[in-house]
Amino acid sequence: MVNVVAAMKPLIHGLVKLAGLSQQTVEIEPGTVMDFWAPKETKTAVNKKPNKPVVVFAHPFAGDAILMWFPQVLGLTSQYSVYVPDFIFFGGSTTSRPDRSAEFQAECLARGLWKLGVEKCTVVGLSYGGMVGFKMAAMYPELVEALVASCTVIEMTESVAHQSQKKLGISQWSELLLPETAEGVKFLFTACWHKWPNWLPDFVYKHCLQVLFSNRKEKAELLEALIVRDEESTNITSYPQRIHLLWGDDDKIFNLDLAQSMKERLGENATLQWIENAGHLAQLERPSAFNNHLKRILSSTYNS
Repeated sequence: MVNVVAAMKPLIHGLVKLAGLSQQTVEIEPGTVMDFWAPKETKTAVNKKPNKPVVVFAHPFAGDAILMWFPQVLGLTSQYSVYVPDFIFFGGSTTSRPDRSAEFQAECLARGLWKLGVEKCTVVGLSYGGMVGFKMAAMYPELVEALVASCTVIEMTESVAHQSQKKLGISQWSELLLPETAEGVKFLFTACWHKWPNWLPDFVYKHCLQVLFSNRKEKAELLEALIVRDEESTNITSYPQRIHLLWGDDDKIFNLDLAQSMKERLGENATLQWIENAGHLAQLERPSAFNNHLKRILSSTYNS
């Protein structure tokens, strides 16, 4: 039987190419490369500066970048220069360095964007991508002019991790995010959705297991490096950028109460909006609603 998940990739890639993006590999440094979907004109001109406001989509841990963000790419490329990177050990991105921290991911992303001619951008980060986005906003305020953080936390402290894991009935993140069985894949999708279609046949989960969870050892190391001891937390809550929190109202991993608490900590420079009947992967479950919220946020950033 043809793997239906693998068969979807060429279709999604074709649609994204029609929207004006091309797949590019950027050498960050010797031994470290990062894959980007970027405006196709950047492929033919070194350091060509984008001619529209730049939006960078930072993906969650559940899959490669373009699979997670293609509805947003198709919805935004007419108005914005869109960049969709694969983090290190996702897609074709890799490194020979031992660093597995979110700070390293933020550094690689920033350096890759600079090499593609980007000087300023808005980062849209979901879950793991949001945590990297917060690091990037703190480390490179001259690059990140606004951050849209969706279904995420500023950093994954031990207490936040324990609280979320207890709700999900897991002892470590790899149980959820690096499933080893088809049943584990189903559990992941059910946890990330408001209403997951349980009628899907088992072979779909088996096909997902074959395609979506490569580089398991390195990804487990990324998850381990993500946890910050409470006493070592940087506890940064003041950012020069506007921070826009965009949530699914039924996020079972980082719930809306956590989002409201984050907004209070971030202060007047933060906004909070939520999407009804949406879970952790709201950008896929309710893409039109997510895009409408995102377009209003971006319009307020670039037209105010």
